[in-house]
Amino acid sequence: MVGTKIAMVGTPCQIMAASKVQHYTKAPIDFKIGLFCMENFSYSYFQELLKQYNLTMAEIEKFRIEKGFAFLSLKSGKKMKIPLATAKTVVRKNCNVCVELTSETSDISVGSIGSDTGWSTLIVRTEKGKRVIDGAIEKGFLKSKELKPSQLKLLERIAFNKAKTNYENIELRESKSRPVLYQRKKTDKGVMAENSVSDFTDLRANVINVGSCVLCGACEYVCPEKMIIIDDTKPRKKRGKCPEDCHLCFSVCPRTFIPESLRNDMSKKVGEYKKILTVKSLKHNEGQDGVVVTTILDYLISNNIVSDALVIDKKENSPWKPVAILTKDIDEIVKASGTKYSVCPIFKALKPLDEDVI
Repeated sequence: MVGTKIAMVGTPCQIMAASKVQHYTKAPIDFKIGLFCMENFSYSYFQELLKQYNLTMAEIEKFRIEKGFAFLSLKSGKKMKIPLATAKTVVRKNCNVCVELTSETSDISVGSIGSDTGWSTLIVRTEKGKRVIDGAIEKGFLKSKELKPSQLKLLERIAFNKAKTNYENIELRESKSRPVLYQRKKTDKGVMAENSVSDFTDLRANVINVGSCVLCGACEYVCPEKMIIIDDTKPRKKRGKCPEDCHLCFSVCPRTFIPESLRNDMSKKVGEYKKILTVKSLKHNEGQDGVVVTTILDYLISNNIVSDALVIDKKENSPWKPVAILTKDIDEIVKASGTKYSVCPIFKALKPLDEDVI
C-alpha cells in the first residue's frame, strides 16, 4: 500500500463514509469526488418494477432522471419514461433520512443541477480541490465558466427541499423509536464517548436493523479481524466476539455519530465551498456528469497526483448491477462512466490494500 493514493468517486453517504475512514484510520483515500444525489434505487425492486413495463435491465442502454421522470434509452432505439413518483416506490429506505444532496465532505462535488445541457455544476470545496481543478483547466482537460446566480439558486432550492423533506422523515422515524444517530449534535468528546462503548452489535441495532445502512462497506473494510461480511444484502458478522478495544465499524459508518469537522452546516444549503463553476470536458465526450468525473480522474492519474481511482462499474453478467473497481487504466475508468442509480459496497475494492489501514 506504500505510495498508493486513491481518488474516490461516490454519493454523499459514500463520501461521508470515506471522510470518516480518513478521520479514524490510515486509509489511502487521498482525493474525494462527490456526486449530487437525490436517492438510489433497490436493484432487485427496480427489476420488479420494470416487469410492469414488460422490460428487463438487459434492454436498457442508458438511464437519465430529470424533470419528474426516469428516462430509459433502450438498446432497440426506443425511449421510455417512468414517472418519478412511481420510481420512488423502490427507493432504498436509507435514502429517506439523507439530508445531503451535494457530497459536502468531498474535495469537489459534481452534478448536473443548475447547469445547461452538456455542462456540469462543479463545487470546489478544499484547497486540494482548487489546485486540481485549476490545473485541469490550465492543462486543457476542462473548460469552465461561472455559474449564474439563478442557476445557483436552483441548486440551493433543490438541496434545501431534499433536506427539509428528509428531516421530516427523520422526525417520523424517531417518533417510532427508530434512531437516526448521524443527525445527533454531539461534541467530539461526546462522539468519542459513544464510539468507545459501541461495536457491531450497536451498529446492527441502531443502523442496519432500522433500515439506515447505506451498504457502503466501510464497516467490512476497517474490521481488523475480517469478521464483517457484505454480499448483496446488509452487513453481517461471523460467529465470534469482537475485540473489546475495537469500535471501528461503528465509528466509520456514515449513519453513526458525525465528528464536528464533518458535520453538515444546514445554514449553507450546499455546504462549505471555495467556488462554484459550470464545466465541460475537453478530453472525453460520452455523457455529461460522468464525463466530467472521468476527465478529472484522467487528469489526476496522468499527472501522477493519485495512483488509482475507485469507481463504480457494472457487472458483466448482471446488467446495471453496480460493482466497485480500483484501477489506474483510463479505458476502464471511461467504461465505468455514468450513473448506475443503485449501490454496492464501494470499499470492498480496497480490501486487498487493507493490511495497514488501522
